Amino acid sequence: MDLQPYLPIILFILVGVAVGVLPQILGFVFGPNRPDEAKNSPYECGFEAFEDARMKFDVRYYLVAILYILFDLEIAFLFPWAVALGDIGATGFWAMMVFLAILVVGFVYEWKKGALDWE
Repeated sequence: MDLQPYLPIILFILVGVAVGVLPQILGFVFGPNRPDEAKNSPYECGFEAFEDARMKFDVRYYLVAILYILFDLEIAFLFPWAVALGDIGATGFWAMMVFLAILVVGFVYEWKKGALDWE
């Protein structure tokens, strides 16, 4: 069994793991460790995590997350489309242009409504 064709894949995986793990190890070993109360305090979504569960909080955090997911999925649809563009022809091209136009209209609507403004 010849494993020679798999060498680039194995190298790609090893380099990817090294790029992901090595900076964390270097930061842990050589980085400063000066904890204080502000650094150790819990922070998530702009408010204290351990308060009353019935308190009011801003919905903009979730709105920004939903917008991120929406446009992230747009990119997920663009990659296979770009790869198959030569095979799908003009019909596939214009179908994606309609899809992108709908997303741009939604983005402009959110922008005009002020959903992306941070106070």
